[in-house]
Amino acid sequence: MSTILEKSIKINRVMTISLSQAKALEDPARAKIVEALYHKQLTTEQIAKELQKSGYNKALTTIRHHLEILKDAGLIEIVRIEEIRGAIAKYYGTSTKLISSESAKDIDSKYSALIKTTSVKIEKILDGIAKKPALQKKSEGTQNEHLMMEIVNRAIAQVLESKSFTGNKKLK
Repeated sequence: MSTILEKSIKINRVMTISLSQAKALEDPARAKIVEALYHKQLTTEQIAKELQKSGYNKALTTIRHHLEILKDAGLIEIVRIEEIRGAIAKYYGTSTKLISSESAKDIDSKYSALIKTTSVKIEKILDGIAKKPALQKKSEGTQNEHLMMEIVNRAIAQVLESKSFTGNKKLK
């Protein structure tokens, strides 16, 4: 037997996601729901209108089904319940920001210097995190990697949510 193609794959992206979250997001309409709930609290009816704007015409029963799947995966939650004219209105929200875009094919070559300098800085941060007593007690391997990714991910989310970045300028 002869090898026709062999390619080494360099890991350049790490995502932390549970199996239930991946399954919940496999439907594009559910991903749109999470995107729609970013910094908004919406009812099922309001979510239906947001989905229609994106070309998803779904029945309210289907949307309720999607909401249950997203809730079970921990991607959304009920943030407010109101009584409106004798009916109960549930408002949903999320603490997850989905950034849906395709990375440029040339990102590694175009930004290699920036990736390298940023990697050095992040390595120092991760070394500091790994030395914390709370992480010393955890098991080795991928569980520690997951925990460190979650810590860094949430820290980056806090920074990005507290400031808006456009190019090199901070907006106030």
